Amino acid sequence: MTRALKLFAFLLAAAASAAGCASLDVGNGAQLPVSSALAEDIGLAKRFMLDSTAHRNMSGFHLIEAGVDGLALRIQMIRHAERTLDVQYFIYRGDETGSLLTKELRLAADRGVRVRILVDDGDTVPGDERILALDGYRQVQVRVFNPFDYRRHNRLLRNLDFVLHKSRLDYRMHNKLLVADNAVALIGGRNVGNQYFQLDPTSQFADDDVFSVGPVVKTLSHAFDEFWNSDRVAAARTLTKQAASGVTPVPPTISGSGIDYLGRIASGQPYGDLVSQPTQLTWAAAQVVYDTPDKVRVAHHETSGKLMSQAVEREIGSTQSELLMVTPYFVPSQEELSLLKTIRSRGAEVSVLSNSLESAPEVSAHSGYSKVRAALLEEGVHLYEVRSLPESVKGSGQTRQVSRYGNYALHAKLYVFDRQRLFIGSWNYDQRSLRINTEIGLLIDSPELAQQVVKRFEQMTVPAASYKLVLGTGALGRRRVSWDTEINHEKVELHREPSRGWWQRQKVRLLSILPLSREL
Repeated sequence: MTRALKLFAFLLAAAASAAGCASLDVGNGAQLPVSSALAEDIGLAKRFMLDSTAHRNMSGFHLIEAGVDGLALRIQMIRHAERTLDVQYFIYRGDETGSLLTKELRLAADRGVRVRILVDDGDTVPGDERILALDGYRQVQVRVFNPFDYRRHNRLLRNLDFVLHKSRLDYRMHNKLLVADNAVALIGGRNVGNQYFQLDPTSQFADDDVFSVGPVVKTLSHAFDEFWNSDRVAAARTLTKQAASGVTPVPPTISGSGIDYLGRIASGQPYGDLVSQPTQLTWAAAQVVYDTPDKVRVAHHETSGKLMSQAVEREIGSTQSELLMVTPYFVPSQEELSLLKTIRSRGAEVSVLSNSLESAPEVSAHSGYSKVRAALLEEGVHLYEVRSLPESVKGSGQTRQVSRYGNYALHAKLYVFDRQRLFIGSWNYDQRSLRINTEIGLLIDSPELAQQVVKRFEQMTVPAASYKLVLGTGALGRRRVSWDTEINHEKVELHREPSRGWWQRQKVRLLSILPLSREL
């Protein structure tokens, strides 16, 4: 369910609550068999633990920026798995790339690999249920986090289900994680779907993963186990009537980007170099940060658990000289705004890259962001917004061929602290990530990796790829935001917000007057 639909349903839910509509519990999570990650080190895990010992027990990392490498690495990790695969995603599309991954997971199970797949149900669309049908196939188990009761695809009925059970269904698992053999992991902002791998001309997302080895992987596996065994999940077989034996993944048609995706996958790269060449990895101390599956109760002090916002905001608050933020949804709470102002008050530079209105996947989130821009600019915060049609594609993660369609948007979540440390994961700087969704990520203490993200930030914020927001004075002395950019090598200053049309701007104006900030 998109944020816009959730907001519409949220308004209906407010009315429904007055009529005493009850919230349902998932109910069957506690009866599911408990399982956990591998207890012993095998294969690559043994080797990487030896490498870790040689690097003072630190973990190894490699940033993955290009969408084609994000897809290739996932498939190559699956193909090389010997014993176990743990897969956890907020969105798992049934499109070409999703079908290709599903096929590879099935083949892994055929050779005896235990496959555990955990998906969220909040943004399910027709075709996505293909992955659920694998539940019960040989070595495969599939579980769904906080499933809807309504299992078909009538939007009206699905929204009605949300309205009637809003207090439960608004709570989503936003995590993205793949772990093979408790030895190697891939974590970041990417979901599974064509747009996240930057091959769909109708929609491409700039995103990031970090390939991880060493001690940090065991902690990531533990985090997966917490969600897998929580009472918030249901077995997929109880939700779908489609038989696993009848599943035939759709043959992928990988086209539109100008890149030979299937050739890149067949080459064995980037996985081959990452596991065979030690110089490909950066060794650093790191901390896994994630929300407890029952985050809402933890936040209300009803039970004990983890809240990752505390760790990330502690890093933000400790910034001394410079904070760089890359977040597709930027809707800070009042407390988070105060935190950014505190950083500025001691002289630290703060720069933020987010989506422009024209590139925004969700105008509802943009309505919250638009309210805080002028105040942040007054504090000296540098604001940049990506263009949907970038003339420079350096740092974008994709080709000029697919970028020319004008459907480029930001989906990465990256924060750099004093060019010494960084965060990468699923956490947006918005109120859904803060209060509602569960999230996961890594805090990595590495100037080398931090500098890689700084370089990408600088590439993506050049005038030919983004808008720089400037605060000026308009009619009657009112504050006015303008958008500086470069079109066809000429500097341009726009006084009307760049958008896809008047209707998009009107949506933002309408949503901005509604009391929806805690849902954004």
